[in-house]
Amino acid sequence: MTILGTGEAFGAISILHALGAGKGCSIPVKLPIRVNIYDVEMTNDEDKHGILSIISSIWEEKGYPVPPVIGWEVISEIPIGQGLKSSSALSCAAIRALDKASWTCLSDYEIVDLAVEAQRRSGCTISGSMDDTWATLTSGWKAVDPSKTPEESILFEGDIEPGFSVLIGLRGSRKSDIIIESFHKNSQIFDRALASLINGSILDSLSSNGMAVAAATDDQEALRICNLSIASGAIAAGISGSGPSIAIVCFQEDSTSLSRLFSESGLEVISTGIYVKDEISEVQ
Repeated sequence: MTILGTGEAFGAISILHALGAGKGCSIPVKLPIRVNIYDVEMTNDEDKHGILSIISSIWEEKGYPVPPVIGWEVISEIPIGQGLKSSSALSCAAIRALDKASWTCLSDYEIVDLAVEAQRRSGCTISGSMDDTWATLTSGWKAVDPSKTPEESILFEGDIEPGFSVLIGLRGSRKSDIIIESFHKNSQIFDRALASLINGSILDSLSSNGMAVAAATDDQEALRICNLSIASGAIAAGISGSGPSIAIVCFQEDSTSLSRLFSESGLEVISTGIYVKDEISEVQ
């Protein structure tokens, strides 16, 4: 059994939800996913939306070289169904693995294009997930217009100061459906998050976006936890994606007490950090 290609990507947390303001932004965190392609068939239980088979189909449609037999292995630290961009990360890591196995040398723009198409076909995205896909594939933050092509989608971008801790509180399964109209009704709060993003205040945007998503999904528990976190020393706190997980950004010296706060609220806590420039690279 031989590995034909390996690809890696990362989970991410939301800075701005694309349904609210028509623009989206996420930033990668240190939750890696690795996809290996073997030369024998393998069963995989990590792919809840059938993304891997869809990627194989798109790959063939594009006329790229396809190994005679593909066996997918997924090794992931990203919780599924928590708003931490697991589908985007899986798509990018799988395409990178195929790219290595086929010697196609795709650009980041081409990888994003294929990954977004795979997620749309699988039905696992409402907004298109282009901002999430960019975040799981590359470092730094990018304000993205998901209505544009990958080449035109990045409106502006930047890096974030290193050294912050990120705490992610997991709250089980999402309790309510996502209603697009509810996001539109709260567009003023999302616009405030977008304004912070334009001014380069990424963490202010994260908190404002979290407030907007809580209003759009009627998630009063999340709002209470976020407000309590900030009152207890967090720099920023907000719902990631459409929920249910909550992301807190804090100084390293405050992470222990804030983690305890999460645990006392009955949440499972993941302690990680934000990836900064030059820390993301494909597995060789």
